[in-house]
Amino acid sequence: MANLKEVRIRISSVQSTQQITKAMKMVSAAKLKRATNAIIQLRPYATKLKEILGNLSASLEGSSSPFIQEREPNKVLIVVVSSNRGLAGAFNMNVIKATNNLIAEKYSEQYKNGNVSIVAIGKKSQDFYEKRGYNVIGNNNDVYSALTFENVTKITDSIMNGFKKGEYDRVEVIYNRFKNAAVQFVTTEQLLPLPKADTTEVKTSNVDYILEPSQEEIVAQLIPKSIKIQLYKAVLDSHASEHGARMTSMDKATENAGDLLKALKLSYNQARQAAITTELTEIVSGAAALNG
Repeated sequence: MANLKEVRIRISSVQSTQQITKAMKMVSAAKLKRATNAIIQLRPYATKLKEILGNLSASLEGSSSPFIQEREPNKVLIVVVSSNRGLAGAFNMNVIKATNNLIAEKYSEQYKNGNVSIVAIGKKSQDFYEKRGYNVIGNNNDVYSALTFENVTKITDSIMNGFKKGEYDRVEVIYNRFKNAAVQFVTTEQLLPLPKADTTEVKTSNVDYILEPSQEEIVAQLIPKSIKIQLYKAVLDSHASEHGARMTSMDKATENAGDLLKALKLSYNQARQAAITTELTEIVSGAAALNG
């Protein structure tokens, strides 16, 4: 009977877990809808901005903007975009692994010299790199409480100022790029200096634009705007990916709980049948002994 009691307790525990995972999946699905709308609305704007910069790329060559000046990457800053919470499968660990691989393969010398710094957007990456003694700059975990362009721009402004002052020679951002609820791609992009437009990705045009006040001034305004949009897009991509990964993870957990419940109920029925058989055997044996 003790075995039956233990199995009943396990069944009750798994049923409670299944209800929780179902509820978390529904919450993540609702948040995913909002997060997906945000990134889908931003992408055309970011693409058009990239296209304009591509069409004006001739002006970038002679531009005095500090944000396009290539320098030897002696001091590197890596922006790691994760989440504040777990229960999202390998979502956070994939970004952390990609960051560690980037440092090991591309910036190992800089790391040995203590010239690799981390800006973590998300508690998971913040905690990971602080515990391992990395130079983690600031704390940006509150950005998800109000995920707006203005709040992300505060982080971008700080990074751009550091680059302008020579505190960093190169800035890279690593995040999960959203495709759908089940698929996210870990993506690494160079944030600073602003990489030259890829002619294979940007639709160039031969139209001769009339620009006011001047082409140089417009380019000077577009470059900082493009950098800010790029980081904001990375955070929105990561935010949508987080909810997609959590929804998928909770769906899988619910399915696994269902499979475990089936196995436990089978085990319970077998134990119950064995207990009933034992009791019947004892009754029959007792009756036979009395008759004898």
